[in-house]
Order: sequence, then C-alpha cells, then structure tokens
Amino acid sequence: MSEPDRAGRTGNARRVDGGAATRGAGAAGRPAGTDRDSARRERMRGAGRAADRGPAPARPVWAVALDSAAVALLLVVAALGFGPAFGGSGYLVAAGGAIVLALAITLLAVRFSWNILIVTAATMLAYLLFGGALAAPSTTLFGVLPTLETVRTLVLGIVFSWKDVLTLETPLGGFPSTLVVPFLSTLVAGVLAFGFALRLRRAAAWALLPAAALLVTGIVFGTREAAAPVLQGLVFSAVALGWWAWRRQENRAESARATAVGASGPDPASARRLRTTRLATGAGLVVVAMAVGLGAAAAAPAASRDVLRDQIEPPLDLHDYASPLVGFRSFVRDEKDQTLFTVHGLPTGARIRLATLDSYDGLVYNVAGDGSSGSGTFTRVSADIPSDTAGDKATLDVTIDQLTGVWIPDAGYLDTFRFTGGRASELAGSLHYNSVTGVALTTDGLTAGDSYTMDVTIPPSYNDEQLSTRGIENLSMPRSTGVPDALTSLATTYAGDTSVPLDQVRNIASSLSQGGFFSHGLEGEATSRAGHGAERIASLVSADQMVGDDEQYSVAMALMVRSLGIPARVVMGFYPAESAGPDATQQITGDDVHAWVEVPFDGVGWMPFDPTPPKDQVPEEQAPKPKADPKAQVLQPPPPPQEPAELPPDIRTDDTDQQAVVDDNSMLGLILLVGGGILTLLVVLLVPVLVISLLKARRRRRRRSAPVPADRLSGGWDEIVDRARDLGTPTTPGVTRRETAVVLATAFPQTPVIAAASAADTGVFGPGEPSPAEVEAFWTEVDGIVAGMGEARTPWQRLRARLSLRSLLRRGRGPGRSHDHGTARPDAAGVPGSSRPGSGAPTPSGSTPPAADPRPAGSEPPRAMEPPRSDSAGSASDD
Repeated sequence: MSEPDRAGRTGNARRVDGGAATRGAGAAGRPAGTDRDSARRERMRGAGRAADRGPAPARPVWAVALDSAAVALLLVVAALGFGPAFGGSGYLVAAGGAIVLALAITLLAVRFSWNILIVTAATMLAYLLFGGALAAPSTTLFGVLPTLETVRTLVLGIVFSWKDVLTLETPLGGFPSTLVVPFLSTLVAGVLAFGFALRLRRAAAWALLPAAALLVTGIVFGTREAAAPVLQGLVFSAVALGWWAWRRQENRAESARATAVGASGPDPASARRLRTTRLATGAGLVVVAMAVGLGAAAAAPAASRDVLRDQIEPPLDLHDYASPLVGFRSFVRDEKDQTLFTVHGLPTGARIRLATLDSYDGLVYNVAGDGSSGSGTFTRVSADIPSDTAGDKATLDVTIDQLTGVWIPDAGYLDTFRFTGGRASELAGSLHYNSVTGVALTTDGLTAGDSYTMDVTIPPSYNDEQLSTRGIENLSMPRSTGVPDALTSLATTYAGDTSVPLDQVRNIASSLSQGGFFSHGLEGEATSRAGHGAERIASLVSADQMVGDDEQYSVAMALMVRSLGIPARVVMGFYPAESAGPDATQQITGDDVHAWVEVPFDGVGWMPFDPTPPKDQVPEEQAPKPKADPKAQVLQPPPPPQEPAELPPDIRTDDTDQQAVVDDNSMLGLILLVGGGILTLLVVLLVPVLVISLLKARRRRRRRSAPVPADRLSGGWDEIVDRARDLGTPTTPGVTRRETAVVLATAFPQTPVIAAASAADTGVFGPGEPSPAEVEAFWTEVDGIVAGMGEARTPWQRLRARLSLRSLLRRGRGPGRSHDHGTARPDAAGVPGSSRPGSGAPTPSGSTPPAADPRPAGSEPPRAMEPPRSDSAGSASDD
C-alpha cells in the first residue's frame, strides 16, 4: 500500500491516537450494528482479557517430574509385552535404555525449543550411538563402542528385524538383530509420548496414544502365551486414567486462574475440599475400572490369542540340501576308519541322530521340507531351546573332525545348544532346529575344528512288555509315492495274523533281520548295490537272497510299516559298537554309521527298531553273482567322440563367469539392503518436514483468501508475526500491532514493519472495506518483509524457522492465547483503550489498568469471552 493512500485513509477515517470526533468520523463510514462490527468488538474484548492475563506460567518441576514418571511407567508396562517372545532380560535392557534416551531427548527439546527436525535427528543419532550397547552388544567393542558391523546391524534392523522376530524360534533374546524391535519401537514411542506430555499443555492426553501403540506392538509381535495379560492391562489402564484425570484437573485450575479478573476466588478451605472431592472421585473411577476389568477377565473363557508369527511361513527351504541317506555308503567306504567327530558325555546306549526322514518319493527318503508337521518344519533358534520332553538329562561336548555338511550330530532332544569353536558366532546365526524330530542343522555347514556343547534330554527306553499295551499314536505323515507293489503284499505276510501293533512291527523287523544278509558291497564282500530307490528296494525283497545294509533294510521296513497304516520314519545317525560311558571321550568313525526305523506309541513317543541283519550274517557264494559283470559290460557307453574333448575349458570358463556374476549380485544385494535402510531413515526424517511445510502453506493460503478483506489484512500481519516467532523473536500476547511492530523493528531494522502495522490498522479500522488492490498491495509488502526477515538471519536459522512449530503451537484455543489482530484492551472505565479511535487516553505501552470487578464478593469468576470462530486466515481455528 502506498504512503499517500495510507495517509489519505488515515486522514479520512481517524488516527489511532485521535479523539472522539475522529472515531465518530470513522464510525460514520460503516453501517452501525452490523454483524461484522459486533464480531470485531467481541474480538477486541477477548484480546483485552488475554492481555490482562498475560502468558501462561511455566509448570513447576514437580509437575514435570510427575508427568515423566507416569509416561515412563506406561512405557515400561507396555514393553513387558515383549517378554514371552524374547525371554531373559535383554529386551528389558533395550527397552529401559530406550525410555531413558527418549526422556533425555525430550527434556533437551523442551529446554532449547527444538523443532521436529532436530528432535528426529537427535532420535536417529541416539539410535545409532546407543543401539549397539543396548540392542546389539555382540557387534560392539567391549560391549559399548559401536563398529561398522553395529551400524550395519542397526540400519538393516530397521527393515529386517521385524521379519526375524516373526520367523525365528522363541526365545529370541539370543539373536542380536531381534533386540532392535523392542529398542526401536520403545525409543520412537517414548519420544512421542514424552513430547506430547511435556510440550502440550491442554492436549497432553495425546501421550497415551504412542504408549498404547507400544503395548499393541508387544502383543502383535509376541507369542500366543502372554505374561500376566490381565495384570498388565489393569496397571496400564489405572496409570493412564489416573494421570489423565490429574492433567485435566490441572488444566481446569489453570483456566480458572486465567479467567479470574480482579476476583479473589474461592476461599482456601473450599478449594481444598473441591480438590479432595475430585481426587476421591478419580480414585473411585480407577478402582471401579480395575474391578470391572478383573471381573471380565475372570468371566472370559481362557483362549490363546492370534499373533503375527502364526501367519508366517518358515523361510528355510530344505530342498536345497540333499538327504544324508544318499551318502550312507560313502561313510562306510571312504571314511570307515577316519574320525568323523568326537563326543564326550554320551550316555550308555544312547544314539546320535544326524537326520530324521519321513518323506519318500520313489527315489530317495528325505526330510519333508514342506512346512508340515514332522520333519518339514525347521526354525532358527538361539542358545536356549524350550523343550517339555521327559527323560534323562545329559551334557554332550562334540568336536567335528572329518564330518562335513549341514546336518549336526545330536542326541535326544535339545535344551540348550552353544557353538564354542572359532566360528561360534557365524554358526550360531545359522542354527535351525526341528523340535518334533530333534534334528538340528546349520546352513553354513560344518567343517573340521567346529565344536559345540549341548544339554539334551534322552527319552527313556521301554521293553516289549511295556509297549504291548500301548496303541500307535495317531500322527499325520507326508504321503509316500513310488512304493514298490511287492512291499505291500510282503508287509502283510511278514506282519502275520496278529492285531497288536507292536507285534506287527516286531514281526516285520524280525523277518528282515533274520531272513536277509548283510553286505556293504565293498571289496571282499557280497555284491550289494547302494541306493534306496524303488527299483533297488524291489530287487532287495524279490531276490532269492536279500542282501543289503542299513540303508536298504531301514527303508524297506519303514515303507512296509506305513503300508499297514502305521506311522514310521527312517533315522540316520551313529552309535559305536561298544559304549565307553558318559565319562569318556569317544571317536565316532564312518564304521559307526547306522540307519534305523522309529514308530510312535501312545504316551512314550518314537521307539527305535533295527531291521538290519547282523554284520556276520553274510550270504554264501551264488552262481547268479557273475551275471552282474556281463550286464555291466553290455551297458558300458561307447567312447566319446573327439570333438567334445574341447568342452571342459568352455565349461570352466562359463562357471568362472557365472561365479563372478553371482558375486556381483551378492554385492549389489548388500548395497541395495544398506541403501534401503538409509532411504527409510531419510523418509522418517523428511516426512515431518513436509507436513510442517504443508501446514504453513495452507495457513498462509487461507489467510490471503479470507472472505472478508479486513481479515486478509489482519492475516497478512499475522504472517509477519509468525515469521518473527519462527526466527526466534518472541512477541507479547495481546498488545497492539504498533507495539508489536516496535519490537520487530528492533530485531529486524531493515524491514518496514512499523509502516505495515500502520497500514493494517488503517485497513481494519478505517471506513468501508479495503479494496482488492489495497489488499494485494499489502500482501506484496508482507512478502517483502517476510523475505527480508529471513535474509537477516543465517541459512541454518532460516532452515530452523521453516521447520519451527512455534507459530503453529502458540495460536491455540483457550485462556492465555495470543492475539495479534491489533485489537485493543478495555481501559479502567470499560472503554476501549488507546489503540481504538476516540479513547482520548493513550498510554506509552498501550495498556491500561484492569477494570474493577463489578460482581458481588464470593461469586464464581466468569470465563474469558473468546473471539468468535471464523474461517478467515489467521484466526484461532485455523492454527
């Protein structure tokens, strides 16, 4: 707005410090009694009362401490929900440390008025600096100092730790990356909850939302069995209701003090009685709520809850690993006298299990690998493995020598398992276990020098007399295919006429053991082909003499038993010919490898059966034996042509290139994972920035497009004041525009803020409505002033101002809010003060003594009259 226009409007209407005549002239320019004039007078009165009240006093230290204690207790109760899934105390250390860090960040934010960007950056910095010691101590130096591995674990854990929590076997405390879940979720919930509780005066109840979200997170990522859910819910509800009731009482008391104008208020005795009544009422509500909760919990039927881990499929694909039974003959042929591993503590008569196989497809007996019950379900486990198997306890120490592969020799059922060799940490991260079959494997594979210690439970043994009274346990087994037809009819013959399941199984085992002959097919032994495919098993039972070893006889018996409708499985493992006792260290060689059959009985579990003939039960020389040599000669392939001789170099070259591609892809995958974690951090960091910018842009647009032209001018001045606040220049609530302009002119001397304040007053209080051209000119001047304010500050200060929440939070509803519309306060006689035309009594500060309270003594102080809500920019409802 130009200077002549401003002077003309001022001379035609009135001067702010003019007399009643000028005010009358200004009033004559507008119709009296209009709704707009009435609304403006109400806003002036509300602004005067706000000025008399002044800014809300700071809360005492004890109140802040009580808020912090209540929120911390809510977070602790919520974090206890992670207990059933994680076990131990690691999750408590991670969650407790996160609560302390969140409180420290919030206190610093309150002390130094940090905006949301700084709070977010401080939270991420605390996560990276302290996350190693609290959530991944095994990756740090001395358990405290973070390393590159710590940063990698924490960054990738933001994305992948949630999947690990759902797919790994509980308890999860032994996996370093999983503790990121309770640490990160508690840290984020704590920063939000403490921030809402300590930085919001009248909306502190928002702090209950992140605390409740943490409580739900512990439930969703937990197990079906909860730890004292009723007590946890009641304590959380009681603390939340009690704290919320106390904050409401505090806000009401603050509102009563703020709205009192010259009134002495109720006497101290009445105030004490009122507080006591309200506290008693609140305590009664909490007690009633807890009683209702206990009654509902007692009446509700006990049922397990659904959690996310029940909906997740195990990630291990067992089809990537060959059945160990395929290599059975290689143990006795190539490693007969070589030490595969040594074991100390093996009880007398106990067997070492390598793999349990229950799926047959006509080619190989293998682990099901389909996620079904039985051998198909393997999950990652930590050192502690939950087990409810009854039996004798034992501790075994195993050291690997020549044994290789993914299958881990163990015995019985595991209670604890700890690698102790040089690759302990590497192997521990790839340990998988099947609690149904008792089989363990490591996806990294065993090598010479690896060692481990395991606490196991060896199931008791039962004799035939004890088993004869028990039936067969009804279990679901994987379907077998490709079974030779000869086995079905032979199984019925071998089982006999008995209907007792134990007798049927024993008869089949005895028929194979007594009617067959033993041979590994090695040099100097009777011919015995390796393998256990359908053709090999059919030839075994259809030959004049059955000749084979554990591989063929165990498969034949398992298939026969299953053809009778009885569950059976093949187990491959080791046991020495003579046990040296649990106090000795025994060397297990390739000659100690065996395979046997297990059948489940009600109440006792899987019992072993040995269908293999004794080693000294060998066949006599037979005439048909030489037939194998001509047959083999007939099937010999012709010599290969000369041309393919050049293929091996090409094949090796292709393999080399393919390996290079695989390595490049692995490196690319790692880069993508790290980049994804960093991108997630940037998204978390930038989303609040975008939200703040959009809120401020929306506020500016609504101010500039307000339906009333005078409100557009008022909104323009509000834009200047809000910019100053964001840049760190405070303004006094309730004073006139010109008084605020004096303060801003001192902080920003290069900007014409005084002229802008005068122009805003002229447009708002002058006769008639400002024209669109005047409004547009004023906003052009506002844009220049806002830009000039930023140029007077450093780039870092300008960035902080754009992300500051001061201007968004200061303009709220309720007592004590600021009013920057230039409206005046009532003077001692109840007449508008110096900033209103016609007052005739200006004061340097623009304020006047408060009016005497005309109410009778002892009456309740009135509420402050709030300005009417408006859709115009700059109003309280917009901010």
